[in-house]
Amino acid sequence: MMKLGTFGRAALMLAGSAFAAAAVAQTVGDEGSSTTDALNIPANPEIFGERDPSVITATAIVNGHVITGTDVDQRTALILLSNQATQVPAEELQRLRAQVLRNLVDETLQIQAAEAADIKVEQSEIDQYFAQYAQNFGSTPEAFAEFLHSKGSSARAVKRQIHGEMAWTRLQSSRIEPFVNVGEEEVQSIIDRLQASKGQQEYRIAEIFLSSTPETAAETQVNAARIVEQLRNGASFLAYARQFSEASTAAVGGDLGWVQAEQLPGQLAEVARAIPVGQVSDPIAIPGGYSIIAVQDARQVLTSDPRDAVLSLKQLSVTFPEGMTRDQAAPLVERLAEAGRTMGGCGRAEETAAKIDAEVVSSDQVKARDLPRALQEMLLSMNIGQATTPFGSFEEGVRILVLCGRDDPVATDGPSFDQVYAQLNEERVNRRAQRYLRDLRRDAVVDYR
Repeated sequence: MMKLGTFGRAALMLAGSAFAAAAVAQTVGDEGSSTTDALNIPANPEIFGERDPSVITATAIVNGHVITGTDVDQRTALILLSNQATQVPAEELQRLRAQVLRNLVDETLQIQAAEAADIKVEQSEIDQYFAQYAQNFGSTPEAFAEFLHSKGSSARAVKRQIHGEMAWTRLQSSRIEPFVNVGEEEVQSIIDRLQASKGQQEYRIAEIFLSSTPETAAETQVNAARIVEQLRNGASFLAYARQFSEASTAAVGGDLGWVQAEQLPGQLAEVARAIPVGQVSDPIAIPGGYSIIAVQDARQVLTSDPRDAVLSLKQLSVTFPEGMTRDQAAPLVERLAEAGRTMGGCGRAEETAAKIDAEVVSSDQVKARDLPRALQEMLLSMNIGQATTPFGSFEEGVRILVLCGRDDPVATDGPSFDQVYAQLNEERVNRRAQRYLRDLRRDAVVDYR
């Protein structure tokens, strides 16, 4: 079952699967797609009237439900907030608003379909998830709502998104999952292939999928290219996947988990092998639309990796007073570095911090893989009690990490039968859900005002 997603940087990121199993590559089949031959469109059509259909108004009525300009404004503000974007070119903002309106139409159709199937989402459940969002900000629901309002959004906009995700998830559970079958032989075949590929490379992949028909392929490719440009300029992949991806993995920021290249569709497999870790692909044409993938990490199948070590760390950090210059801060940085070299291990961290007016934070369950790559390499080469060189920034402060303990990983035998079964089942549910949403769009009455 698709889990409820999270909101931007404030959210609680759901972990992807930690095993190599069947790929969850979101592709939409060719069923139901039409061709230009069937439409019999003239080669040089005459356009009657002055209205430009590419200019979409901010208000729409979807099967009687009104989407207002305020709805679009507030959802757009959520995207900008999650990407820490303050200045957006007018042309890009217009494209973003058009995409947000399309997303809101889909979301409305999903909620309506759930209600038609007598699937209820109680307000108390929505409020509970909203409270979790606030808690992730270290805030109360009331204070979080005020924060959203100050950024041009609202608690209502977030709660509407929560409602849509919950309704669609429950509709899939009720109307799609019971009719999906996965055979035991299929599951065992995947497990056998994984065992045979032990030691081969696998990748942590995230995706953004945009559906298209032959008629809309060119426009969709242009939209995908714009998204890639924004991602390469620092936009959050998680946030863009949640807002723009039409795959159900949008709810978890596009995370596909760990997969082998061979388990992906051919077009995606080639790209996964070719681009470096941390990079975002160009738009990739696949059946049913375009995919954008990010290779977030790589490792060897069923083989222990030092970066899976779990570390116990203490962090000593020093912040600089407002108005202090870099030259004035340099002695403080050197003082912190010297403290790390001479403190004698974690047992003296608090004592040392008090002498240099530093703050101490402890964490006993830090996966080396989750740290920035430069810190991974540094920490994994250190002995217990040693400290890193100072790192950070002049604006946010400088810190060191002291290695207090390390639990090295043990190679596993791979995913269980139940885990592989669940992932295969999810893949098929996702494909049917895309077809279901396509049918809802086709039958909808949408009036733009």
